[in-house]
Amino acid sequence: MITHDSTSPRISLDAVDRALLELLRRSARTPVSELARAVNLSPAPVSRRIERLERHGVIRGYVTVIDDQVAGDLDAFVEIRLTGDTETGVLEEDLRTMDEVQNFFTVAGDPDVLVRLRVRDVDHLQRVVNTIRRTGKATGTKTLIVMYDWTRGEDV
Repeated sequence: MITHDSTSPRISLDAVDRALLELLRRSARTPVSELARAVNLSPAPVSRRIERLERHGVIRGYVTVIDDQVAGDLDAFVEIRLTGDTETGVLEEDLRTMDEVQNFFTVAGDPDVLVRLRVRDVDHLQRVVNTIRRTGKATGTKTLIVMYDWTRGEDV
């Protein structure tokens, strides 16, 4: 996976690039031929544009969106307040090794970090939160269990 580096130069996106991105947000499985028709180009230039967007990190990857309620999984967010001498990157390294961690966000204000977890059940969630606490990098956590979610693009 490509990670965003705030020092990376931004690339120029035209209206066609933005249209392709919106179509791919709705469904990453849309065939290139269908994308090409939608933006009035032939498939070859559309493929080149997508490759360029991938190469420059605009498109960082493709994912399968799973309905956790149907699958029987539980999503939760954990707010983490770091100890005074802990840098967010150090905690990120620790959490990258945990399969349950789906997203890691550094945020302004309180808390310092927001983590999205996917777990089997509440007992599994408790074990994961305890593991985060045992890193010694957190002064406190707050756990929020997701009751319902909606993601832009899934409703198309």
